[in-house]
Amino acid sequence: MNEKLSQFHTAILIYMIQTGVYVFSFTQIEAKYFGTNGWLVMIPVSILVSLNIYEMYWVYRLGNGQSIFDILEKSIPKFILAPFYMILSTIWALIGCLVAKQYVLIFQMFAFPTTNPMVFKIAIDILAFILLTKGLYNISKASTIFFWCTIWLSFLLLYFVGDFRTERLTPYIFKESYNMTEGFFQIYLAYMGYELCLLLFPYTDKKTRLFRAVIHGHLLRSVSYIILGLVSFGVVGYDMLKVMMFPSLDLLAYIKLPFMERIENLFYGFFLFTTLITLVLYFWAAGESTRRIFPKIKLNVQYFVIILAALLISYIPTVLDTIREWILILGYFQIGFSYIMPLILILLLLWQRRKKAV
Repeated sequence: MNEKLSQFHTAILIYMIQTGVYVFSFTQIEAKYFGTNGWLVMIPVSILVSLNIYEMYWVYRLGNGQSIFDILEKSIPKFILAPFYMILSTIWALIGCLVAKQYVLIFQMFAFPTTNPMVFKIAIDILAFILLTKGLYNISKASTIFFWCTIWLSFLLLYFVGDFRTERLTPYIFKESYNMTEGFFQIYLAYMGYELCLLLFPYTDKKTRLFRAVIHGHLLRSVSYIILGLVSFGVVGYDMLKVMMFPSLDLLAYIKLPFMERIENLFYGFFLFTTLITLVLYFWAAGESTRRIFPKIKLNVQYFVIILAALLISYIPTVLDTIREWILILGYFQIGFSYIMPLILILLLLWQRRKKAV
């Protein structure tokens, strides 16, 4: 790929990756685990993510934009890295697959209860494969188009200005909280996806200003999460939020138009765009990992095998609770990767510099 990502496209790409199906239920997690004014937890989590992004920035700076795979292979034998690459590819492919399956099950439950959800899943995977074959630059342009197709949904929160009551927020912070450590990790998963910026190094240049774009995309997502949480707590109240499965969809259901019933189904369809970008980027990341193991196999063939394998695995979990458990387990691996991998890369770069100087 000769064309490099622009700063604007990269920022939108990071924003879209972080916009998954968690947007439907994260306010319920805030209320359940953090109690009153649980929406405030998004602020420290966002700051922690920003610090992690700063850690990744030092990898980019010390390595002068080298691919993280090149950095690893300069110091670690390929036969040791091959199993590690395969594990990474498996985790990324499974995350993308499960996020799409979760979206499909929710969509099927609300809109097409009698239809086999795997019909929708196969259709989404076909769209993902078509987009993957176009390359990362075109994926970033598609994500920008999808961004403009969905960003207007955020302005629907203005509909609830008249229903917002400050007394529902209460003057207490995190009162009636429960198992905040587990809740913190679940909230953190709502931001995951930014760690894939580690794979964008070879696709950017100085004009991209990669990490400025990553921070801007993350902050835009953070602001939208905080505003949605504030509105949810001020309109519904934390007692009701604790027992609602998908508070964001229930909020959309309050919006009434004279010419359409169940308008939330229409709105929900627009979230396919964000889910598709999340799915595509995780499959793309899996492909970036496997191409280091099988450099002679065409990349499109690798994408096809990855998507097919993920599709077959997606037949196993059939209920939302099982998918949530799988995503939570894989999310712990992702959080570990996002903090430990940059640290390892920084140590390797410092050691390589010292070895080169000697």
